[in-house]
Amino acid sequence: MVMQAIRNYLKSLFLLEMLKGLLLTNRYLFKRKITVQYPEEKTPQSNRFRGLHALRRYPNGEERCIACKLCEAVCPAVAITIESEMRADGSRRTTRYDIDLAKCIYCGFCEESCPVDSIVMTRIFEYHGEKKEDLIMTKQRLLEVGDRNEAQIAADRAQDARYR
Repeated sequence: MVMQAIRNYLKSLFLLEMLKGLLLTNRYLFKRKITVQYPEEKTPQSNRFRGLHALRRYPNGEERCIACKLCEAVCPAVAITIESEMRADGSRRTTRYDIDLAKCIYCGFCEESCPVDSIVMTRIFEYHGEKKEDLIMTKQRLLEVGDRNEAQIAADRAQDARYR
């Protein structure tokens, strides 16, 4: 008991914990830095990165979504709203497809549940909104994101298929 008190007194007198911390700092002082200077440098992303949503089209230009509403049902945050109607040819297509990005938790369940690979999550992570309306992705905006990034989405899908 007395020896422990003396030991603690000597540790505090000679600032032993501070010296241990300085030694640890010096150990990493001259090693290669791992900090990324963000706007100028970008870290590599996985092809499975879950960023901004997009709706895809078939090569003939028709939208892929068949309004099965599986993504709406599986969404744990209830961020997806879908309305649909029947076409003259008997197929069902969406009239409204909204995703509220303020609610979305980017879990990827919507992407996994889609039977026709219509809704996907892109590698876009630099997206912001200044108003609430900016964070609601409408069907038209989702299709535009998909059209702009179709090459990257298709390449990621092809690479992902090789690993399955």
